[in-house]
Amino acid sequence: MTEKKNNTALKILTGILAVALVALSIYTIKFYNEEKENKEILQKEKSVIEDELNELIVKYDDAIEENEIMDQDLVNARDRISRLLDSVQDNEANLVLISRYRREIGNLKAEKDRLFRVVDSLSAQNQMLSTSLDSTSVALEQRTKLSDSLQTTNQSLSTKVDKASRLKITSLSGEGVIVRNSGKLVENDNNRRVDQIRTCFTITSNDLADAGEKNMYVQVYNPENELVGDELVVQHEGGTMVYSAASKVFYENDELDVCILANTNEDRLLEGNYKVYVYNDAVLLGNGSFTLN
Repeated sequence: MTEKKNNTALKILTGILAVALVALSIYTIKFYNEEKENKEILQKEKSVIEDELNELIVKYDDAIEENEIMDQDLVNARDRISRLLDSVQDNEANLVLISRYRREIGNLKAEKDRLFRVVDSLSAQNQMLSTSLDSTSVALEQRTKLSDSLQTTNQSLSTKVDKASRLKITSLSGEGVIVRNSGKLVENDNNRRVDQIRTCFTITSNDLADAGEKNMYVQVYNPENELVGDELVVQHEGGTMVYSAASKVFYENDELDVCILANTNEDRLLEGNYKVYVYNDAVLLGNGSFTLN
């Protein structure tokens, strides 16, 4: 009797184990398929991001070929896109990276829209000037050569005055610093000991520039092309931009030394080469680099 009960219990236990094994197999297969599907989705998203970045680079290349006045601004923007594309291609797709790349692409597209609006505005102005000259050429045929010469001179002078009135900077440098208890800042290039990133530069004297309060911004990018700092989101007329730190200075047309401190995050303080960009509002004034060991 006891042996019969034992056999019955063994059969029941065997049945339970068999059901459990089948359930575990189904769950394992489902988990594997979901994981595989997620990897495929992330890889497709990475490919889409690469395509978008390549498309942006092509658009900048075309704009650089057609435009001379904005050449340097366009080249700088295209180079930042190329660096981000290299980062995308070198890293394996995961949700965190995809999210960060999407934010960076949003910033880059906003900057592209701003720059291209400037380019379009310049093209429209040139077109208006050309149309005006065409409409008056019949009545002033005998003065065409003189008018063309004066127009070219005025346009050249206008461009030169506009460029000359912009703020310009020299002696741009970046460095890591330690903040002592006394408040004293000590330069340090050890990425594990840095408290803040200090960007220093000199605004040159310029009698043609407007005097008064100026909004100065810096962007600091680590070797992984990640923005280091407080990620200040600023809405400009041409779109939104994100900066590491900001400072207001009062400019009186004389040479002015400026240093701006950006807070740091341990996760983004890596060994290698860092890039710094200095802006007056949304206008890029210059860029430089430094190294943390």
